[in-house]
Amino acid sequence: MAIIITDECINCGACEPECPNTAIYEGADDWRYADGTDLSGNVVLPNGKAVNAEEVQEPVSDEIYYIVPDKCTECKGFHEEPQCAAVCPVDCCVPDDDHVESEETLLAKQAFMHHD
Repeated sequence: MAIIITDECINCGACEPECPNTAIYEGADDWRYADGTDLSGNVVLPNGKAVNAEEVQEPVSDEIYYIVPDKCTECKGFHEEPQCAAVCPVDCCVPDDDHVESEETLLAKQAFMHHD
């Protein structure tokens, strides 16, 4: 399952540089699938969604840091635990019940985004 940042976030930014998938963005910042991944051009995500990896996407939140669920792998393939949760001083990086994924799915997503 993906991780979500709750509204207890104090906007300290500790989580953002820790994400190996560049799935964390500051509130109101646009994002791209290509950011911090090997994705480029038109791709079909593991969930079947067709996107252009370089196309600018709307922010998930305008007020606090946010995690893009399609890019979050809970750090599977990189670390033993989600690094955002490990460094968050207010424990606001928690599992997202709306985006539940198996470890196999998360590892496949990681391999898809970082295929080099």
